[in-house]
Amino acid sequence: MDSTLKGTLHRRGLRMTPQRQLVLDAVRELGHATPEQVCSRVQATAPAVNITTVYRTLDLLEELGVVRHAHLGHGAPTYSEHQHRHVHLVCHHCGRVDEAPTELLSDVASRTLADLGFHLDATHVALSGTCVDCAHDDEDSADGAPEQDDTAPQEGAEGDR
Repeated sequence: MDSTLKGTLHRRGLRMTPQRQLVLDAVRELGHATPEQVCSRVQATAPAVNITTVYRTLDLLEELGVVRHAHLGHGAPTYSEHQHRHVHLVCHHCGRVDEAPTELLSDVASRTLADLGFHLDATHVALSGTCVDCAHDDEDSADGAPEQDDTAPQEGAEGDR
């Protein structure tokens, strides 16, 4: 069992249960996981653990600073260990999720602090956009599109007057 977590729970008058350990182990094993994915992993070992227990445990573990969550899109949040720090790059087109170092947002963090007095936590952020493959596909489809004939008179052009 995780002795640090056990000690933190004990100090708060809580105990380390097998279910809590299984949820934490599942998050660690999966890297990034929705509550449903965590539940499936836990139920492989302990079928009696339900989704409500998983959600409550994830909330508690986040409150204790052991896990954190990020919203990578419109679905359920994904959870990872608190030390797992990076920026997520989420593609609008294909749903691909890449990871980038948090240093990518260093300039933004400096500006928000200097300009707004706001301390940015860029340790587990999701940025939306278009991945390199989808951007390349868009360029390819634009290259294959029929070209406009620039010599044909345009409606409202000066020659129509």
